[in-house]
Amino acid sequence: MTILAAPTDSVRPNSRAAEPTWHDELRHAIRDPAELCRLLRLPPEVAAEAALAAADFPLFVPRPYLARIKPGDPSDPLLRQVLPLGEERAEIPGFVIDPVDDAAAQLAPGLLQKYPGRALLITTGVCAIHCRYCFRRHYPYSAAPKSFAAWEPALACIAADSSLAEVLLSGGDPLVLQDDVLARLAGRLADIPHVRRLRIHTRLPIVIPQRVCDDLLAWLTGTRLTPMVVVHANHPAELDGAVARALGRLVDAGIPVLNQSVLLRGVNDTADVLAELCERLADLRVIPYYLHQLDAVAGAAHFDVPESFGRLIIEQLQSRLPGYAVPRYVREVPGHSSKTGIA
Repeated sequence: MTILAAPTDSVRPNSRAAEPTWHDELRHAIRDPAELCRLLRLPPEVAAEAALAAADFPLFVPRPYLARIKPGDPSDPLLRQVLPLGEERAEIPGFVIDPVDDAAAQLAPGLLQKYPGRALLITTGVCAIHCRYCFRRHYPYSAAPKSFAAWEPALACIAADSSLAEVLLSGGDPLVLQDDVLARLAGRLADIPHVRRLRIHTRLPIVIPQRVCDDLLAWLTGTRLTPMVVVHANHPAELDGAVARALGRLVDAGIPVLNQSVLLRGVNDTADVLAELCERLADLRVIPYYLHQLDAVAGAAHFDVPESFGRLIIEQLQSRLPGYAVPRYVREVPGHSSKTGIA
């Protein structure tokens, strides 16, 4: 996966004294497993193992996220999501490079359609954090469009299909793109009469909350399209004060915000952790939308939680939380017309 360095002209001249911008945080993210382990006071053997695993899927951790990780604890649930482990290199039967069959869903370069009425644009291959369980960690981003000219076939395909009422921007993470680029793309989609909703799937408000800025809110609310933002938090420790303020800005702007999580061994595979996460989200006016069963992507088998155990967790959540705070437990089955409910 490509790692973005923000353009040099995007950094404020007085950035040393000023609050870092989201561009600054991308530029100064941790890329070296040895540096990550040094900053978190982890044993040398952890750093050596991480360096080997990162050769296949690079490390990338922004510093606002790093600050929420407990130093000296290799089992910290936030660290576990980003630290390369030797287990990633094991070949496990059933864990493959394209577990959700993205290749079969491609309508045009960068345009996927799996479900009726909506289509997904791969806007970039860049993310603001490299989650070790990512189902697109092997996606061929080098072949995805990287300019407006390259997006034209996808936009033409959307315009030609009047059944498409909703377009999802995904990646990578669409919010690593500059706001003027995203505003232009939103405007082009708004020019297609049958497109009514624009959905953004992003982890940036969670990992770099400064990304929720005036320019972002302006283009999200600046067209006739109904905007929706789906964020991705797996553990309550990810939702610190800065993240709460960022999510609040989205909600206050009238943008529905939903959260999707992945059920991950050693991260959130208990009812206590997920109940705390869901209640925190509800307090922040964010709807706990989906709890995903792990997609069986090569390199992530060590995160897998049996579905039977996941069902028990959901039963416990249903007995502890109001219905609106219990996420739907689902998995993606290639060829199905929607997410498949598990419990």
